[in-house]
Amino acid sequence: MQVTAQDKSPAQTKAGSSHKIPCTECPLRGLKIFRDFTESELQFVESFKSGELTLEAGATLLREGDDSPRLYTLLSGWMFRYKTLPDGRRQILNLVLPGDFVGLQASVFHEAQHTIEALSEVVLCVFPREKLSSLFSTQPGLAFDVTWLAAREERMLDDNLLSIGRRTAIERMANLIMHLFRRARELRLVRDMAFTTPINQQHLADMLGLSLVHTNKTLRKLYDRGIISWRDKILTVKDEARLAAVAKFDGGNSPPRPII
Repeated sequence: MQVTAQDKSPAQTKAGSSHKIPCTECPLRGLKIFRDFTESELQFVESFKSGELTLEAGATLLREGDDSPRLYTLLSGWMFRYKTLPDGRRQILNLVLPGDFVGLQASVFHEAQHTIEALSEVVLCVFPREKLSSLFSTQPGLAFDVTWLAAREERMLDDNLLSIGRRTAIERMANLIMHLFRRARELRLVRDMAFTTPINQQHLADMLGLSLVHTNKTLRKLYDRGIISWRDKILTVKDEARLAAVAKFDGGNSPPRPII
C-alpha cells in the first residue's frame, strides 16, 4: 500500500508552518530558465506560501480521486504523475522536476485525475488553495503565469501523445532522454554531459507505452551506437547531436518561464 502525505509517519514527512527557505533566497530563482519577479510579486508569493513539505522516495503526494486543499511547487528532487487501470497497468503522464507547479487540477476540479509520487526524497513549497483566488484578483502577472504553466503542461502532454501514437520505439526513447537532458541542464544538474536520475527501466516503459523487454532492447540500441550510457543511475549523453537526430528533436531555445 502506498503512503500519502496525509497518513505518513513523522519519519516519512516533515511539514512546517514557517518558511524554511525565504522566497527571496530560493535557490531556483537565480537560474536563467526562470523569469524574474517584481518586488510586489515576490512579496505576494512569500505571503502565499504556508510552509514546506518533505517526502521520502516512494511517498504519494496526491492520489487519484483526492480533493487537495493545497498546491505545490517542487523545490528539489524528482516526482512523477501517473494514472492506473483497474488491473494495475500504469501510464506515467510526465515527470515533475524542480520549479514545476503541481496540484492545480485537483484544486480547480476538487478531484485529482492522477496520482503524484516521489521518485526521490523531495522538498515542496506549499500553498493553500483558498488563497489562489486572491492571486488571480490582485496579481495579474502571476495569474498569467499560472495560466502559462497550465498551457505548458498541455503542450508536454501533446508531445507525449505524439510519441506513444506515432514515434517509433527508438524515437520515443531518444526524444524522452533528450527532453530530460535539456531540462536537467537548465536546472544545472548536468556535469560533463551526465546527470543523476532516479528513474529506472520500468518507469521508462510506463512512460513510453513499451514492454520492459522492448524498453531494454531500445536502450541497448542507443548504447551500441555510442549515443548514451546509463549506469548506476547516471545518464550520460555521449553524442547530443546524434541523439537529437534520432529523436527528431527540435526543442529550440527555452524562454524564461514562470515559477510560483
